[in-house]
Amino acid sequence: MAREVEVLSTGPLALIEDLGRPGLAASGVGRSGAADRAALKLANRLVANPEDAAGIEVVFGGFALRAGSLLTAALTGAAAQADIDGTPVGHNAVLTLRAGQVLRLGVPPTGLRTYVAVRGGIAVEPVLGSRSTDVLAGLGPEKLSAGTVLPVGPEPPGFPLIDVAPVATPPGDTVVLRAMPGPRAGFLADPAALTRTTWTASSRSDRVGMRLEGGKLDRAGSGELPSEGMVRGAIQVPPGGEPVLFLADHPVTGGYPVAAVVLNRDVDRAAQVRPGQSVRFVLVPPPWQETP
Repeated sequence: MAREVEVLSTGPLALIEDLGRPGLAASGVGRSGAADRAALKLANRLVANPEDAAGIEVVFGGFALRAGSLLTAALTGAAAQADIDGTPVGHNAVLTLRAGQVLRLGVPPTGLRTYVAVRGGIAVEPVLGSRSTDVLAGLGPEKLSAGTVLPVGPEPPGFPLIDVAPVATPPGDTVVLRAMPGPRAGFLADPAALTRTTWTASSRSDRVGMRLEGGKLDRAGSGELPSEGMVRGAIQVPPGGEPVLFLADHPVTGGYPVAAVVLNRDVDRAAQVRPGQSVRFVLVPPPWQETP
């Protein structure tokens, strides 16, 4: 029997993701990778994969796959109700799929992205060193569709060491994100408005960025900025004044003011924010300015 899985349904969106393509920004290629990197790493650790093995990122549930052989799997991130052939199974736990069995995900009550890891990893051909789908650049595997058969790699030498990892589920109320002051906050008339406002994640949000509604950040003048490098977590303010928090598939350069930069750990939490959910920002000093 072949080490593979067959995608039966995808829900709104399902993608293959690993930890991305670091080090290529100078060539115009962003890192991409899992939007919630901590969740993918945990899923891989549960099944004893290397942390950068490719898994499946499922947006808002509705995903199903059939195992082609005996496989070990794990689910992390947004805790969608899940079952194997109708029998409910746990989240953040090691699962066993026998040949022909079907794993189905419902809609998570909170959070947005669920990660599916299988022992051996999803073994599609890498592009520029990564198996991640970059929706902005159009790099990597195609978006998954029903009927797609995905190869699973050979089992790694290690074995799963725990059955369950106790991890908090993504919050369903206001999400507070920590951020450092941005390098171009001086181009804004009132930079503090970023932290005074309770923002709402727009339905136009995607893997490129979380678009925020509920207020506007006005420019201090009419001067223009040259294009400069952008990082994951940057909060950029376009001419309309509604900020955009850059996520996994952000552009590598931009010419609008960066009001703040969300801490790397909190960008993973931002990736689980659903459209319509409230977001607040709290400014913290850069690590090099913190008091010992």
